Amino acid sequence: MSPKAAPSRAFRFERLLVGDRWERDVRVEVDAGGRIASLEAGGAPYGCETVTGWAVPGVPNVHSHSFQRALAGLAEGRGPDSFWGWREVMYAFLERLTPDDVEAITAQLYIEMLKAGFTCVGEFHYLHHPPGGGRYDDPAEMSRRILAAARTAGIGLVHMPVVYEVGGFGGEALEGGQRRFRLDLEGAGRMHEELAGDFAEAGAGIGWALHSLRAVSAESFGGVEGAMESVGAMGGAGVEGGAGGRQARGTVAGTRAAPVHIHVAEQERELRECLATRGGRPVEWLLANAPVDERWCLVHATHVGREEIAAVVGRGAVVGLCPTTEANLGDGLFPLGDFARAGGRFAIGTDSHVSRSPVEELRLLEYGQRLVTKRRGGLGGGSRGGAGSVSRDDGAGTAREGARFGGGSGGGVLEGAGGALLAHAWADGCRALGWEGGGVECGKRADLVVLDAGHPALVGRDGAAVLDSWVFSGTDNPVRDVMVGGSWVVRDGRHPREEVVAEAFAAAVGGAGS
Repeated sequence: MSPKAAPSRAFRFERLLVGDRWERDVRVEVDAGGRIASLEAGGAPYGCETVTGWAVPGVPNVHSHSFQRALAGLAEGRGPDSFWGWREVMYAFLERLTPDDVEAITAQLYIEMLKAGFTCVGEFHYLHHPPGGGRYDDPAEMSRRILAAARTAGIGLVHMPVVYEVGGFGGEALEGGQRRFRLDLEGAGRMHEELAGDFAEAGAGIGWALHSLRAVSAESFGGVEGAMESVGAMGGAGVEGGAGGRQARGTVAGTRAAPVHIHVAEQERELRECLATRGGRPVEWLLANAPVDERWCLVHATHVGREEIAAVVGRGAVVGLCPTTEANLGDGLFPLGDFARAGGRFAIGTDSHVSRSPVEELRLLEYGQRLVTKRRGGLGGGSRGGAGSVSRDDGAGTAREGARFGGGSGGGVLEGAGGALLAHAWADGCRALGWEGGGVECGKRADLVVLDAGHPALVGRDGAAVLDSWVFSGTDNPVRDVMVGGSWVVRDGRHPREEVVAEAFAAAVGGAGS
């Protein structure tokens, strides 16, 4: 979600990634709504702010549970030896969190994300009620706190209130910490309507989320389409004319229906229980019983077979991968090589926030595949071809913009392993969120990250080596400046509100941990 719209601005980028090429001395004009109004290579320098370094699109984070930022590191004892044990620690932790705590934790997280290179976040939000499962006077209280935190940080936001109905595949009643999550499809629709005005005014988007097959009744999957159609979803991310306008009915980004996200096939136990109660594997059952298409993001999808892979690719759905969380919880490895070679779309998220960095997620994603295949280039030729197809398909407009320039250095910037991974994160991540970013193109959001050309990880680099070095050259962070919707939110590695936000975070964590 962008800061309040400012008058049109002009920048002259020393080096800017347009399409798949680095272009030099590009004049970029940004309109009052935070969108790129014009691009001109070698454009006049007058009236511009000069920006040095390597400028690239900001990375979308497709999967976040913001309150879990404060849990990172607290579930590493001997007790929680599986996802299910970790979940019990999480339930106990969240019983202490107040709305003030959640807002403070979320603001801290979102600033950390911005400083690492994320410019938009998909918040998969299921903490709806007070401890014990009662109700706030405002049923959307917690969602409004997420929005407030996003406004404090200045990050782009697509908020997804999560449907959470039952405690297991057998339809068990919600117990303990799960009572804070309770929300049915009808309630989610009401929440969309409650939040629509505030989110549109803030330039944020709203999507739909179903927690998982085990937490949503089988019958509800058949009602998803009807629930979505009955709500005029809002999403300032793509409002024609800038932030604050109303979207076309039922759309985000002004082009297609609102995104739908779901956890699926994360754990082997989930696979066994789904087979026993519903007669099919999780992804197999979902595809047979829900209107899965290009609007959907299947989060994790770790345990899938070849036929399921082909079916997901055929539906055009995006798989949302969260490598550091999946490793932390011992989930297993998604078969990314097979998926990429089949033309699959994938994006990244940080989920439980044991990492808050896009390059750490991408690096672990690639290294996991290399460990499985026992060779470098874990995605192989499929990765390179897959990234190219992303650029030519979802990024067709960006590719055309690149063709208009002709003469940038380092053709084939996305050919390296780092560039190929980033190409998916940019294009498929924005597709999964209905967010009109992920590339430098007239009409798209001016969400940009500037990498310090003098940083030890990047000094002396050019062409594809810039992106490869960003992803694969250790943990030092070369992100210097970050722009969201045409406004700087990080300069010289600092966020203007980071001190006050850090103080509020420390107070919240201290209270939650007492």
